[in-house]
Amino acid sequence: MDATAGAVWGRAEQQDFRSRVRGTLLGAAVGDALGAPVDRLDIDGIRAAHGPEGVVDLAPAYGRRGAVTHLTQVALFSVDGLIRAQVRRDTGAWHPPTDLHRAYLRWAATQRDWGPDERRKDDGWLAREEWLYARRDPARILLLGLGDEIMGTLEAPKNPGETGPEAAARSAPFGLLVGWEPQLVVQLAVECAAQTHGHPTAYLAAGAYAAIVHTLARGESLDGAVQRALALLAARPGHQPVSAALQHALGAVRQGIPTPDRVADLAGDGTADRLVSAAVYCALVGEDVRHGLRLAANHDGPSAATASLTGGLLGALHGETALPPAWLAELEGRATILELADDFAMEMTQGPALHTPATASPAWLARYPRS
Repeated sequence: MDATAGAVWGRAEQQDFRSRVRGTLLGAAVGDALGAPVDRLDIDGIRAAHGPEGVVDLAPAYGRRGAVTHLTQVALFSVDGLIRAQVRRDTGAWHPPTDLHRAYLRWAATQRDWGPDERRKDDGWLAREEWLYARRDPARILLLGLGDEIMGTLEAPKNPGETGPEAAARSAPFGLLVGWEPQLVVQLAVECAAQTHGHPTAYLAAGAYAAIVHTLARGESLDGAVQRALALLAARPGHQPVSAALQHALGAVRQGIPTPDRVADLAGDGTADRLVSAAVYCALVGEDVRHGLRLAANHDGPSAATASLTGGLLGALHGETALPPAWLAELEGRATILELADDFAMEMTQGPALHTPATASPAWLARYPRS
């Protein structure tokens, strides 16, 4: 399983890839920030608070405009874990789900601790970012799944009845492994989702979402990406709800002008399959990134998760320059997100220049320890 097989990294390819990595992470975070202030409101409540068009601009949440929720926090630790997996591979150890689990445990520590603990030498740089220690209504299911050192697996998943969208919302980074075969991307996303969300609907939705991002990051269309994800899902037990939801999203595109009711119908009861479906729809019918994210935030379902999932798709599809600049200017943690995105792109395209089993950049190992 060579993480770089199949990718050819000329300068233009590296620049395109970095733009899509930045777009994916920033897009998901901007969507999260747009949806955060209205996350627990139905469409009538959203309109009562923000006017007849609903929320159309960043609004205050958690005491500031542009604040993100726990969804963005955890997704950043997905990126950190993927980089650490590549670095630790030099030691001969190669089990990315374990590296991701350790990364998620570092996030869980941010929800318990007052701030970074300098005594933890293997934390790396991301876990020392103080803004990540803010508690942003973390889903109880995440805290339960990461409440001890035991890693959930497909054979023994954590929270086997949990169908929520949180695992899918942290799975976009898996799709950015553009040198991997698509089925391996799906497998990694599924295994990592089972660490907190053990129901097939939740972990297969995470796999489908990662597969869609993977195809987009390779420069293909969103419709084609969904078709590829459906083909990858078909062989997996329990795929039917996720496949049906994605087919529903594709069908809804042909039903006329998008409305909050149509998004709410797709989002349903807020399970992972339904929110991935709603995000696909919003990304397909949005006139531009801003319009797609507004559609995703203004409906009766979970606004932050739907808009975050939508933002990840649109960012992977169009790259960072398509994102609304005024929203990026106010986005909480933008500098951290950019730094992490660029580190990820550099690791994936130029990893052998940063570290090998015989030699390594000391600065890189300080940022991403092998331990």
